[in-house]
Amino acid sequence: MLSRKGLIPEDYLLTRLAEDVLQPKFKAKQGKARFVGKNGTCNVAHTNIREQGRFLQDVFTTLVDLKWLHTLIIFTMSFLCSWLLFGMIWWLVAFAHGDLGEREDGFVPCVTDIHSFSSAFLFSIEVQVTIGFGGRMITEECVSAIVILIVQNIVGLVINAIMLGCIFMKTAQAHRRAETLIFSKHAVISLRNSKLCFMIRIGDLRKSMIISATVRMQVVRRSTTEEGEVVPLDQIDIHMDNPVGTNGVFLVSPLIICHVIDKSSPLYELSPDDLQHQDLEVIVVLEGVVETTGITTQARTSYVSEEILWGHRFVPTVSEDDGMYAVDYSKFGNTVKVPTPCCSAKKLDEAGDVARFKLNEGVAMRPSVRRRRGAAMVRRSRLETK
Repeated sequence: MLSRKGLIPEDYLLTRLAEDVLQPKFKAKQGKARFVGKNGTCNVAHTNIREQGRFLQDVFTTLVDLKWLHTLIIFTMSFLCSWLLFGMIWWLVAFAHGDLGEREDGFVPCVTDIHSFSSAFLFSIEVQVTIGFGGRMITEECVSAIVILIVQNIVGLVINAIMLGCIFMKTAQAHRRAETLIFSKHAVISLRNSKLCFMIRIGDLRKSMIISATVRMQVVRRSTTEEGEVVPLDQIDIHMDNPVGTNGVFLVSPLIICHVIDKSSPLYELSPDDLQHQDLEVIVVLEGVVETTGITTQARTSYVSEEILWGHRFVPTVSEDDGMYAVDYSKFGNTVKVPTPCCSAKKLDEAGDVARFKLNEGVAMRPSVRRRRGAAMVRRSRLETK
C-alpha cells in the first residue's frame, strides 16, 4: 500500500533539487532533421505531386484539411454564389414571362413582386434559407418556376449538409483532444529488474478517459541492407513490456512505458558513447478513443539521441492523501540519476548479470587507483629530497 506521505523518499527529493542546478540541458544538433517533431507534426514535405486531381476526388477531406481562413471563405462563397446563380435564374424567368414590364389587369406573374434583379436576388435568398417574409411568393402560372424552386431547395440542403459537416469536423478534430495528452521531454535508460530498459512517461490532463488506449514505439534510423541498399528512414518496431501481453494501457494517472532492451531490440548494441553519436530517433504514438465523442485520437512525439538520458529514471508523481491518489504534474518530467552500467545491453548479457559486471568493473578500476597513489607518493618523496 502506498504511504500517506507520498511515494518519493526524502533523499530523492534532495538529489533532485541538487540536480536541477547541475544537470546539463541537452539540445538537438543543429541541422539535424527530425522525422516527427516534439509536438507530433511530421517533418515531411511532399513535392512534385503531378496528379493533383486526386485531392478533388475526396472534396470533403480536402475541405476539412484546409486552414480555417480558407474554409470560411469557401463557406461564404458557396452560399453567395448559389444565391446569385438562382437570383439570375429567377430574374430570367420573370423577364421571359413578362413580369418586369407593365402588367395588364388580371395578369398573373410567375413570382409576385419581382421588379428587378435586386428583388430576384432577395427572393432567391428567401427560398434557399426559407425565410418567407411574405412579400414575394411563387404562383401556379409557371411550371418552370416550380421546378426551379424544387432544384434550389435541394441544392441548398446539399450545401448546408456539406459545409456544416465540414465545420463540425474541423471543430471536433481528433488532434484537439491530443493537446491534453502529454509526454515526458526526455526518455531515460536505466536498470529495472536487473535489465536495461528504455522508458518514457505519458499522461492525460483531462478527467475524461481515453478508451482502449494503445502505445506503439518505433526506431527510425538510417540503415544499409546486405545488398548495399541504403534505407534513409528504416522504421523498426519496439516491443514494450506489458503484463497484460498487449500494448493497451489504462491511462488514469501518468504511466511509465518501458521497453526491455533485449536481443530483439534495435538498441541492444547501443552504449552511452554510441548513443551520442548515433543518428536515431524513437517515435512514440499514443492512440485511443475519446470517451465523450467516440472519435479516435492520436498523439505523437519523438526522442532523438540527445534527448535520451542514460543512467536516469523518472521521479514518482503519485501520492496518497486522505484516501485519494493525487498526481503532481510539476514532477512529470523530473528525473534522478541512478547507478547504471555504462555499457550496452549486449555486453551486460555477456557479463552474466549486473552484480558480476559491477564486480568486474571494480577490479578493473583498482590498478588505476593504485598507480595514481603510487605516482603521488613518488612526487612527495621527490619534493622532500629537494
